[in-house]
Amino acid sequence: MAGDAFVPPGFVVPLRLETTAFALEPLGPEHNEPDYAAWSSSREHIHSTPGWEESSWPDDRTLEDNLRDLERHAKDFADRTGFTYTVLEPGGDVVGCVYIYPDRDGAHDARVQSWVRESRAELDVPLWRAVDDWLGSDWPFERVAYAARRA
Repeated sequence: MAGDAFVPPGFVVPLRLETTAFALEPLGPEHNEPDYAAWSSSREHIHSTPGWEESSWPDDRTLEDNLRDLERHAKDFADRTGFTYTVLEPGGDVVGCVYIYPDRDGAHDARVQSWVRESRAELDVPLWRAVDDWLGSDWPFERVAYAARRA
């Protein structure tokens, strides 16, 4: 990719990934309450998820702090500097998130992380597989860091 752009200027960023078990759509302020409920009920589970073991998040932030975080993710998406998707069950409840951001150390084109709420832990591997395939087929990255899952 030319310059410092995370994705090429002409790249059309996917707005949805849909499977029979879940759908991904851009995370935004409208997801605040169900997003907060999903991660705040699953802190230990998220910390045990590959890629999150050393993370300082989830933390003790408030619903208002979470809203500011979702607004930041929506701005990153609009600015094409990072892409965060909420993971929704067919009924529309938030069950997780997927984050696609530049790799800080530059060894990869993108660093991807995902989590699902503890009550839907069985979706972790299917989500990882679907996102991994999606990254290979619909995104412009050659080298992606995304912690593998055990089937």
